[in-house]
Amino acid sequence: MKRREIFSDLRCVPPVILRIDGRNFKNVLSRMGFEKPYDERLTSAIVYSIESFFKKSGLSPVFAYTFSDEISFLFRDNAFEGRVEKLDSVVPSYISSAFTLALNPDEPVSFDSRVIPMHEEDIREYLIWRQKEAWRNCINSYSYYTLLSEGMEEKEAARYLKNKRSSDMHELLFKSGINIAKVPAWQRRGIMILKKQVDIKGYNPHLNVKTTSTRTKIFAEREIPLFSSEEGETFLKNVLAPKQNG
Repeated sequence: MKRREIFSDLRCVPPVILRIDGRNFKNVLSRMGFEKPYDERLTSAIVYSIESFFKKSGLSPVFAYTFSDEISFLFRDNAFEGRVEKLDSVVPSYISSAFTLALNPDEPVSFDSRVIPMHEEDIREYLIWRQKEAWRNCINSYSYYTLLSEGMEEKEAARYLKNKRSSDMHELLFKSGINIAKVPAWQRRGIMILKKQVDIKGYNPHLNVKTTSTRTKIFAEREIPLFSSEEGETFLKNVLAPKQNG
């Protein structure tokens, strides 16, 4: 029987990105009465789940980038010796459990997962791609729910927005009193969760001296730059520098 486990030794070589997505989240969250197109409770629950993963999972991603119900983790170490089945099961199951604890939804929620082998020089390109998707998700979602609020049916609104340019949706939203460029940055650009070295000041009563020690802490950056910009390039260089791996 053991020989039938034909995928159990399928392995990947770091660096890899593991991208997980909420499964059927739209239906589940609609039934729970979440605000549309964005709900702070949902975002906070996802950020909490990611921070918990950094602190308690025993794995060590370099960063996580998230928008909507999507999360991308970058791993540089050889987690689970690169076993794809392990990565694709442990990580999304942990996030599902942490998300459930954070939000206490009325019904079970789940995430699916995929492993994406990377080269170091391709990581920024990947993040630019996903951030563009975050922007498309933002402007499409605002446009879609604006049309629904004005009386359109769901299928009609979806057909109306199909193949619409960003400029057309900008105009639609502006006429409805929404300046999409002014909505919170995390809705337009996503959120980066990463590790930073911080100095902790203390006091040693035995020696009667002030002390300084270095600790690694987890931060959720909600005001991130465009990764395709010069500022974004500098930001990512700092995130991806070896010192950020500790």
